[in-house]
Amino acid sequence: MPTPTKGRRLGGSPAHQRHILANLATALFEHRRITTTEAKARRLRPVAERLITFAKRGDLHARREVLTVVTDKSVVHTLFTQIGPGFASRPGGYTRITKIGPRKGDKAPMAVIELVTGDAETVAPRRRRIRRARPQARAGAAATAATTAADADVTDAADAEVADAEDAEVAEDADAGLADGASAESGDAVAAEAPAAAAEGTGDEASGQPAGAEPENGKHA
Repeated sequence: MPTPTKGRRLGGSPAHQRHILANLATALFEHRRITTTEAKARRLRPVAERLITFAKRGDLHARREVLTVVTDKSVVHTLFTQIGPGFASRPGGYTRITKIGPRKGDKAPMAVIELVTGDAETVAPRRRRIRRARPQARAGAAATAATTAADADVTDAADAEVADAEDAEVAEDADAGLADGASAESGDAVAAEAPAAAAEGTGDEASGQPAGAEPENGKHA
């Protein structure tokens, strides 16, 4: 017993669904591109690719298997002489489904199913397009770069001024330190001379002579 298909059945019975898919496959092989609902396109894809695989074999048994689904002999002839040999070097993926939006009226999601053109050897990988900047964008980028450079120059000048001011403050502090050291040394010298002068005055008072007077002739202290 065949495995039932998942999801809702197309049509009212299994036989009706088989006829719907057979007619869709016939139209696809005849026109190479058809527009249908998204659900029908998804159900049609495995059926169509299986028939194309039979067409790639090309023997009598494969032709009879295809005739059980597609009854139009002219379409079968096109399938075996043109479509099948065109996919000889392609291992699979013979169809492409493209969504085109909802249908007017019942809003059913629509899609386009088509045969992939070209062999696997001739299919080139997609290259990413390099988007070139527009003239306005280029001008804006240039203006932004100029503004950034001007801001950097202003910042550098301000940093240089701050560094000069700091250097001047350091020099002033060094001069002030030298001046304080000189005044401290002079103060220490004065303080050292004061006790010596006081000691001399005390000795003069003990001898009974004023300070700074010479001793009289013939008299010794």
